[in-house]
Amino acid sequence: MDPTLEARITRLEDIEAIKQLKVRYSHVCDDDHNPDTITELFAEDGIWESPDFGVAKGHAEIRALFQRFRETFNFSQHNMSNPIIEVDGDRATGIWYIQGPWTETAGDKEIWMSARYDDDYVKIDGEWKYQHLRAVVRMVADR
Repeated sequence: MDPTLEARITRLEDIEAIKQLKVRYSHVCDDDHNPDTITELFAEDGIWESPDFGVAKGHAEIRALFQRFRETFNFSQHNMSNPIIEVDGDRATGIWYIQGPWTETAGDKEIWMSARYDDDYVKIDGEWKYQHLRAVVRMVADR
């Protein structure tokens, strides 16, 4: 059975809201990995995970992780692309790719990095949040 027009519009609105969540995430990262605002984007029990940077569970650990990022990188530019977003009620998944420049604080070293994000989202009180963000670095190159 074909979904109703209302269901189709809701799906499109959810996909757009998830895209906006990723954009807000990018802005937080590019705002010196702001540890004071990152937790607004995650569910209380949310997880940020990467084999390259570690695992942070819950708001306190995610905030601490972003404080470490702030100390590790003094510049970043998160250029997100190629999203594939699947919505199932109040849950969704997303795949994204990122490529951009970073500057490591130690030695002021400039690098280019690309990574893949595999995200799980949850809709809480009508707002999409990260439930589980996974980031896998695929390439790092000197400038």
